[in-house]
Amino acid sequence: MRRGLALTALTAALLAAAGCGSSNSRPLSSLGHLEPAPNPGKNGPELVPIPKAPALGLPAATARVARGVDGIKCERNEPVAFHIHVHLTVFVNGKPRLVPAGIGIWPALQKQSGAYGQFVLTQNECLSWLVTRFADGIIHIEAPFKRSFTLGEFFDVWGQPLGPNVAGSAHGPVTAIVNGRVWTANPRDIPLKEHTQIQLEVGRPLVAPETITFPGSY
Repeated sequence: MRRGLALTALTAALLAAAGCGSSNSRPLSSLGHLEPAPNPGKNGPELVPIPKAPALGLPAATARVARGVDGIKCERNEPVAFHIHVHLTVFVNGKPRLVPAGIGIWPALQKQSGAYGQFVLTQNECLSWLVTRFADGIIHIEAPFKRSFTLGEFFDVWGQPLGPNVAGSAHGPVTAIVNGRVWTANPRDIPLKEHTQIQLEVGRPLVAPETITFPGSY
């Protein structure tokens, strides 16, 4: 009996670690019919697809050198002791929206080159602990110490609203899919853990989740 209980506890722990035992999630099948995901676009410099779509919002960062957001600073020559990556995909009424490059950079980037928006920082610009380098949905979490972050904090740095009925410039019921499961709590509370794959969908129809392979050292 003790061995059986131990195995049950171990199984529960493994499911929880995988996001399958969370009280904030339910199976993807609970959404019913999902439209097939469209062509994600061509790979950008980070070897992740960049959709040909309008941006969900301008990449205007609210973080400043002298003033942080949610305790998240924007720093020049920031020391990086904690560096992980998350992927964010967005659909509005079944159509893809772009997560733009340059989120978390202040002032807003003026110098961009290349078809993918590759950027070069100048000495006057600062880099937040939550940033996008290209418009491929990869969120770089680069902090001087290890701490937890949420999707709501990323949107705060972005200067865009996020909640059960709004995501950026889009308004309507928000469905969140995290690592292939439906997130049932406020989308602001989605934790940004290493290699988390998040899909936000505003309105209907709903689209099957896109997934990526994180490249190389990512």
